[in-house]
Amino acid sequence: MPEQPPYLRIADVLQQRIAEREWTPGDRLPSRAQIAQECGVGENVVRRAQELLISQGVLEGRAGSGTYVAEPRERVRMVRSSAREQRSGSPFRADMSAVGRQGDWESRTEAKVPAPAEIAARLGIAEGDLCVCTQYEFLADGKPVQLSTSWEPYDLTAGTLVVLPEGGPHAGAGVVNRMAEIGVTISHAVEQPEPRQASAQEASLLGIQKATLVTHIRRTYYSDQGRPVETADIVVPTSLCEIVYEVPIHR
Repeated sequence: MPEQPPYLRIADVLQQRIAEREWTPGDRLPSRAQIAQECGVGENVVRRAQELLISQGVLEGRAGSGTYVAEPRERVRMVRSSAREQRSGSPFRADMSAVGRQGDWESRTEAKVPAPAEIAARLGIAEGDLCVCTQYEFLADGKPVQLSTSWEPYDLTAGTLVVLPEGGPHAGAGVVNRMAEIGVTISHAVEQPEPRQASAQEASLLGIQKATLVTHIRRTYYSDQGRPVETADIVVPTSLCEIVYEVPIHR
């Protein structure tokens, strides 16, 4: 079995010391030089270990001050399920209400945006074809907990009352219900989640440290004709939220 990288070993040591309450939330950790000397490693190893724990929400880095044990935060549960798409109202608001929080979102839509290559491939259109692009910032009690960027082929909804996801009489109704208004039936969605580190822009919007661990979900809705009708990049910080998938069982 391969030997554990030194920075992971040091991360385990730091977590153990926190678990044993040698350091408690709000405490400032010793300097990297002191920890490095105690553990018999270089300061760069300690730095990588601390950066990992910061990305996981265990530690908190404060510019010009040092590294501290982070205050524990209750993670918001977000449920991913096809069954929830059939309900009236917003599944996000339902999730927040279930944990006693107020769910809301802010959005900004641009119509006729040329599709980048990756988005075009996901939508089955040509690169540069026009799309409706909507950026979302989802809030729990007024604090950001999720980001999403949605793309829809412009030729699908152009000239209809649902061309703007957050405008008109069907604003905020969700992809499934909006598409139904123009005779498009959504048969299924495909989601591909993967962990990565937050970009500087994402960290700024979410109020987290740069390089904090997030779950990036690539989601695409398909019509019953097999056409991709919407694709989105959803970003959820793991320190703030837990993602739960409900799998329906058909008999």
